[in-house]
Amino acid sequence: MGSPLSAWPWAGLGSYKYLLYGPLFGKVAHEWREQGGAPTESWCFHLLLLLALRSLVFQLWFSYGNMLFFTRRRRVVRDGVDFQQIDAEWDWDNMVIMQTLLGAMVTSSALFPSFSDLRAWDPRGWAVALLLHVAVSEPAFRWAHKALHRGPLFSEHHSKHHSSPVTQPLTAAYGTPLESLVLTLAMGAPIAGAFLAGTGSVSLVYGHIFVFDYLRCMGYSNVEVISHRAFEAFPFLRYLIYTPTYLSLHHQEKDCNFCLFMPLFDALGGTIHPRSWELQKEVDQGKNDRVPDFVFLAHVVDVVSSMHVPFGFRSCSSLPWSTHLVLLPLWPMAFCIMALQVACSKTFTVSFYYLRGRFHQTWTIPRYSFQYFIPPMKEGINHQIELAILRADKMGVKVLSLAALNKNEALNGGGTLFVSKHPNLRVRVVHGNTLTAAVILNQIPSNVKEVFLTGATSKLGRAIALYLCSKKMRVLMLTLSSERFLKIQREAPAEFQQYLVQVTKYHAAKTCKTWLVGKWLSPREQRWAPPGTHFHQFVVPPVIEFRRDCTYGKLAAMRLPKDVQGLGSCEYTMERGVVHACHAGGVVHCLEGWEHHEVGAIDVDRIDVVWKAALKHGLSPP
Repeated sequence: MGSPLSAWPWAGLGSYKYLLYGPLFGKVAHEWREQGGAPTESWCFHLLLLLALRSLVFQLWFSYGNMLFFTRRRRVVRDGVDFQQIDAEWDWDNMVIMQTLLGAMVTSSALFPSFSDLRAWDPRGWAVALLLHVAVSEPAFRWAHKALHRGPLFSEHHSKHHSSPVTQPLTAAYGTPLESLVLTLAMGAPIAGAFLAGTGSVSLVYGHIFVFDYLRCMGYSNVEVISHRAFEAFPFLRYLIYTPTYLSLHHQEKDCNFCLFMPLFDALGGTIHPRSWELQKEVDQGKNDRVPDFVFLAHVVDVVSSMHVPFGFRSCSSLPWSTHLVLLPLWPMAFCIMALQVACSKTFTVSFYYLRGRFHQTWTIPRYSFQYFIPPMKEGINHQIELAILRADKMGVKVLSLAALNKNEALNGGGTLFVSKHPNLRVRVVHGNTLTAAVILNQIPSNVKEVFLTGATSKLGRAIALYLCSKKMRVLMLTLSSERFLKIQREAPAEFQQYLVQVTKYHAAKTCKTWLVGKWLSPREQRWAPPGTHFHQFVVPPVIEFRRDCTYGKLAAMRLPKDVQGLGSCEYTMERGVVHACHAGGVVHCLEGWEHHEVGAIDVDRIDVVWKAALKHGLSPP
């Protein structure tokens, strides 16, 4: 059994903890029904409104801090937030729950004034609150915070908070009940003092809580937001307001920078880190930035899944994508963002991680899957891809891998358009399809003698067919074009050409239980598969799982090595730590240091080479 106030009493409830708000909602609903409108004179109503506004403050700061296209150059700690930290901070809102419930208890007391008796604004109350914050909250918090760093108090009550290596706005609320009580008293003392002095007001309650949360989130954002020039112009400011760099030093060193918001009290107590202002200047000037070694150039799938981004909802992006009903009301906003991106947006950075000392980033072309099939948009999409490649080349990126439709054969010849147009590129452009083919081929059981292949004359289909026929496996290639079939068949050595068979209808595969799907299948087409069939897929989007008597493989993917660092978001529908094979193909290209471009047709002879290289570097099938 742990120490008192070291664990939350509702920890075992999971998501049911939000039922604790039930009495407040119930009271508001009852008053709403009785009054025939919003009960604006009810403290419960305003506590719930404050809850919503506070949650929005945390969310907006979290989103801003993770918008790498805005904040990448001013990040304090360069590391990423991994899944372990995300899971540890999953219940970050426990503090907000506790404060809301305590607020309900205090405001229901007979000693507390009713909401209808309060003024909307009283400058005297703000003056009293400011005085109490400086004279009471700041020194008291620093003393309590420093005490939490000693002996058993640290190990039992504060070490969990410091277990987060990279601070985030949500980290500001993550901790034990004791820590949350300390913060609650620091926040509440100025408000309570103003009310006891008879100068409380509605604006003070909302304003003080908003400013408190805003400054907490700013300090934990891991993005330097205060210009070093302001401190140089007005040196006394550095003692009145802390910075994200200042707080990050506390989280790293643990024996300095204990203040709430005002470094003045650390200066008086002799606990300011000597490099606080020097480091803040370096971060603000972008000296902490780093050029990526590898870039995965992705695109948006659709409007709904566009919300599956690391700067959106962490509980969503850190899990494989699935449609959440709670996100559907945001669809109109996501649609408007799509229209705005088409009009004026450029390629932007979405996420990053580290692997073997190399810095990997994911960039996104601001285009959606359906737009790739609109002929008038193709030229613009290619222009966006070309600009991204040239930007990577100018920055010094070593390898850039094209995702999904960005390497579409009909769009740019699998990347050949860019390599031909810019023959002096230093960045290596990779479509990653060699590893994609390897993943699909290594999923086929060794005892299979016959496969049915759709999308047979595509880039991947051709490579798969040629590889399998060399293993003396019969390949039923679905295509209406005899010319394309014969062209591929002639590429195979003479002794293996007999294993490639052209078929023009789906019923030709009615006895084949291994389907390699490179072209989308309708439910009607799936009916031709015999019971027990397994559908291996390399088609985007994946086919609908219509047959319950069959099994469906996922898109070709690889699990990143165990020593990957700072990975905290899932790649679309992939599991944690798993990336699409074309992404993994670029990773292998970078780790191996290969100097050639991998564009256009797949070199069948290199399929086994790339597969062995992937396994050598610790990548594995999911």
